Amino acid sequence: MSSLTEKDRPIVQLLLNAGTCPRCILRFCCVGSQTLYRCPYKDLMKDFKEFLHNNQEKEDTVCFDIADPPCKRIRLEHTEEGPDELNHNGALQHIPSVNNENTAMDNSAVKVCNVCLGILQDFCEADFVKKVCQKVNSTDYQFTSFVFSVSLPPQLSVRERATWLLVKQEMGKLGLPLAKDDIVQLKEAYKWIIHPQLSEELGVPADGKVLFEVSVVFAHPETEEDCRFLATACPECFKPAKNKQSVFTRMAVIKALEKIKEEDFLKHFPCPPTSPKNLCVALEIQCNNGAVFVAGRYNKYSRNLPQTPWIIDGERKLESSVEELISEHLMAEFKADSFNFSSSGREDVDVRTLGNGRPFAIELVNPRRIHFTAEDMKGLQQTINNSSDKIQVRDLQLVTREAIGRMKEGEEEKTKTYSALIWTDKAIQKEDIAFLDDIKELKLDQKTPLRVLHRRPLAVRCRIIHTMRSEYIDEHHFRLHLKTQAGTYIKEFVHGDFGRTKPNIGSLLNRTADILELDVESVDVDWPPAL
Repeated sequence: MSSLTEKDRPIVQLLLNAGTCPRCILRFCCVGSQTLYRCPYKDLMKDFKEFLHNNQEKEDTVCFDIADPPCKRIRLEHTEEGPDELNHNGALQHIPSVNNENTAMDNSAVKVCNVCLGILQDFCEADFVKKVCQKVNSTDYQFTSFVFSVSLPPQLSVRERATWLLVKQEMGKLGLPLAKDDIVQLKEAYKWIIHPQLSEELGVPADGKVLFEVSVVFAHPETEEDCRFLATACPECFKPAKNKQSVFTRMAVIKALEKIKEEDFLKHFPCPPTSPKNLCVALEIQCNNGAVFVAGRYNKYSRNLPQTPWIIDGERKLESSVEELISEHLMAEFKADSFNFSSSGREDVDVRTLGNGRPFAIELVNPRRIHFTAEDMKGLQQTINNSSDKIQVRDLQLVTREAIGRMKEGEEEKTKTYSALIWTDKAIQKEDIAFLDDIKELKLDQKTPLRVLHRRPLAVRCRIIHTMRSEYIDEHHFRLHLKTQAGTYIKEFVHGDFGRTKPNIGSLLNRTADILELDVESVDVDWPPAL
């Protein structure tokens, strides 16, 4: 609806006298023109004043100074009817008429709105917009557009319900319906007003699909007072929670409003709502960038380096890890709050990862810096590689969240290649191990190894050794090259883990075998793309 018509006159008069601000009146008159809400507050009051006091017999129009469509003016039409009156029990209550032009207009201009609690008043002004932008600019984020979000005090839903019931009754007298969904939502109206101002001040457009978010959290000191009756009527909706300061959360209030009957609501809450004693408070102005994802492959050359921090019973065992050697540089460059590391499998602390490396991905949470060229990433890769002789990374690149899924897709169907240095208690000759080269697709039953039983569930897993190739060294040593199904426990395949892996190298050779060194030679996951 792009204008106010004759049917809106009693609504405008009723709400103005109840202490409702002009922008909330537009919402309850179902006006959908964004540009009207952006008109200066004083201009809106002036136009409403002319609308109500126009005594010409013919239809008249007062124009809003708006340049862009779809809606350029509110139509003002003559009426001689006074306001209807409603009491808090749902009957008609006395609300002063607007015979004295100073009464309703002046009071509404200075009072905190009884519906939005001032959000569509003071918090739409240039001073508040500048305060938000100062906060954004002080945080040193990189962004080319933004999405704006707002968190509202819970009792706004209560006050909106009361006002809707009031307006619905007034419309009913004209034989017109008013569904709750017909009303313009407060958040929507607020964003219509605030988006252009923020865009102009920040110098970038608003875009609902971007990762950089500017959010404002509003609170109000009278929340509990306004919502207390709901806790009595619907106690099951308000359950105390350890991480919540108040039971009157937005979702709990909405749930209670869905349950309470209309007549019970009207008995316990004034309709129209009374004017609040206080204005809303902007409790927090926050900025947050969506996560950025970096992927690559790493080689690990140390046999004394865990993949992730090695902590047992709160005590750190080794000073660093693959995860930390990579992430510390990414964290510094991206200026992120935290990170999450993932990889295609993992190697033990004493196992090297050679060949083309193991695929990994790091999620950088709330980064301040997000714009990196291919050359920047190449330089960052070199910085990581120069910082330690224990690891090297390759193919370092920015990826999407969706792309990381490819690293985990069909992980157990992928293959990995290993090289194991094996010792045997009884002397061996080259001929004793030659038969291993002929074994193909050997099926294993591996019960969860004793060494990982504290962190993995007890289960028997079927794994496959695709191929083996032996290299004789001396009477007690040989090297075995294996191509296996991902997820195979190689150490246990060699020594048998007290019979928990069957068959094993010891049982195949009919002697005791143990593993002295293990290297991962390849992880056959074709991701991320080679650079």
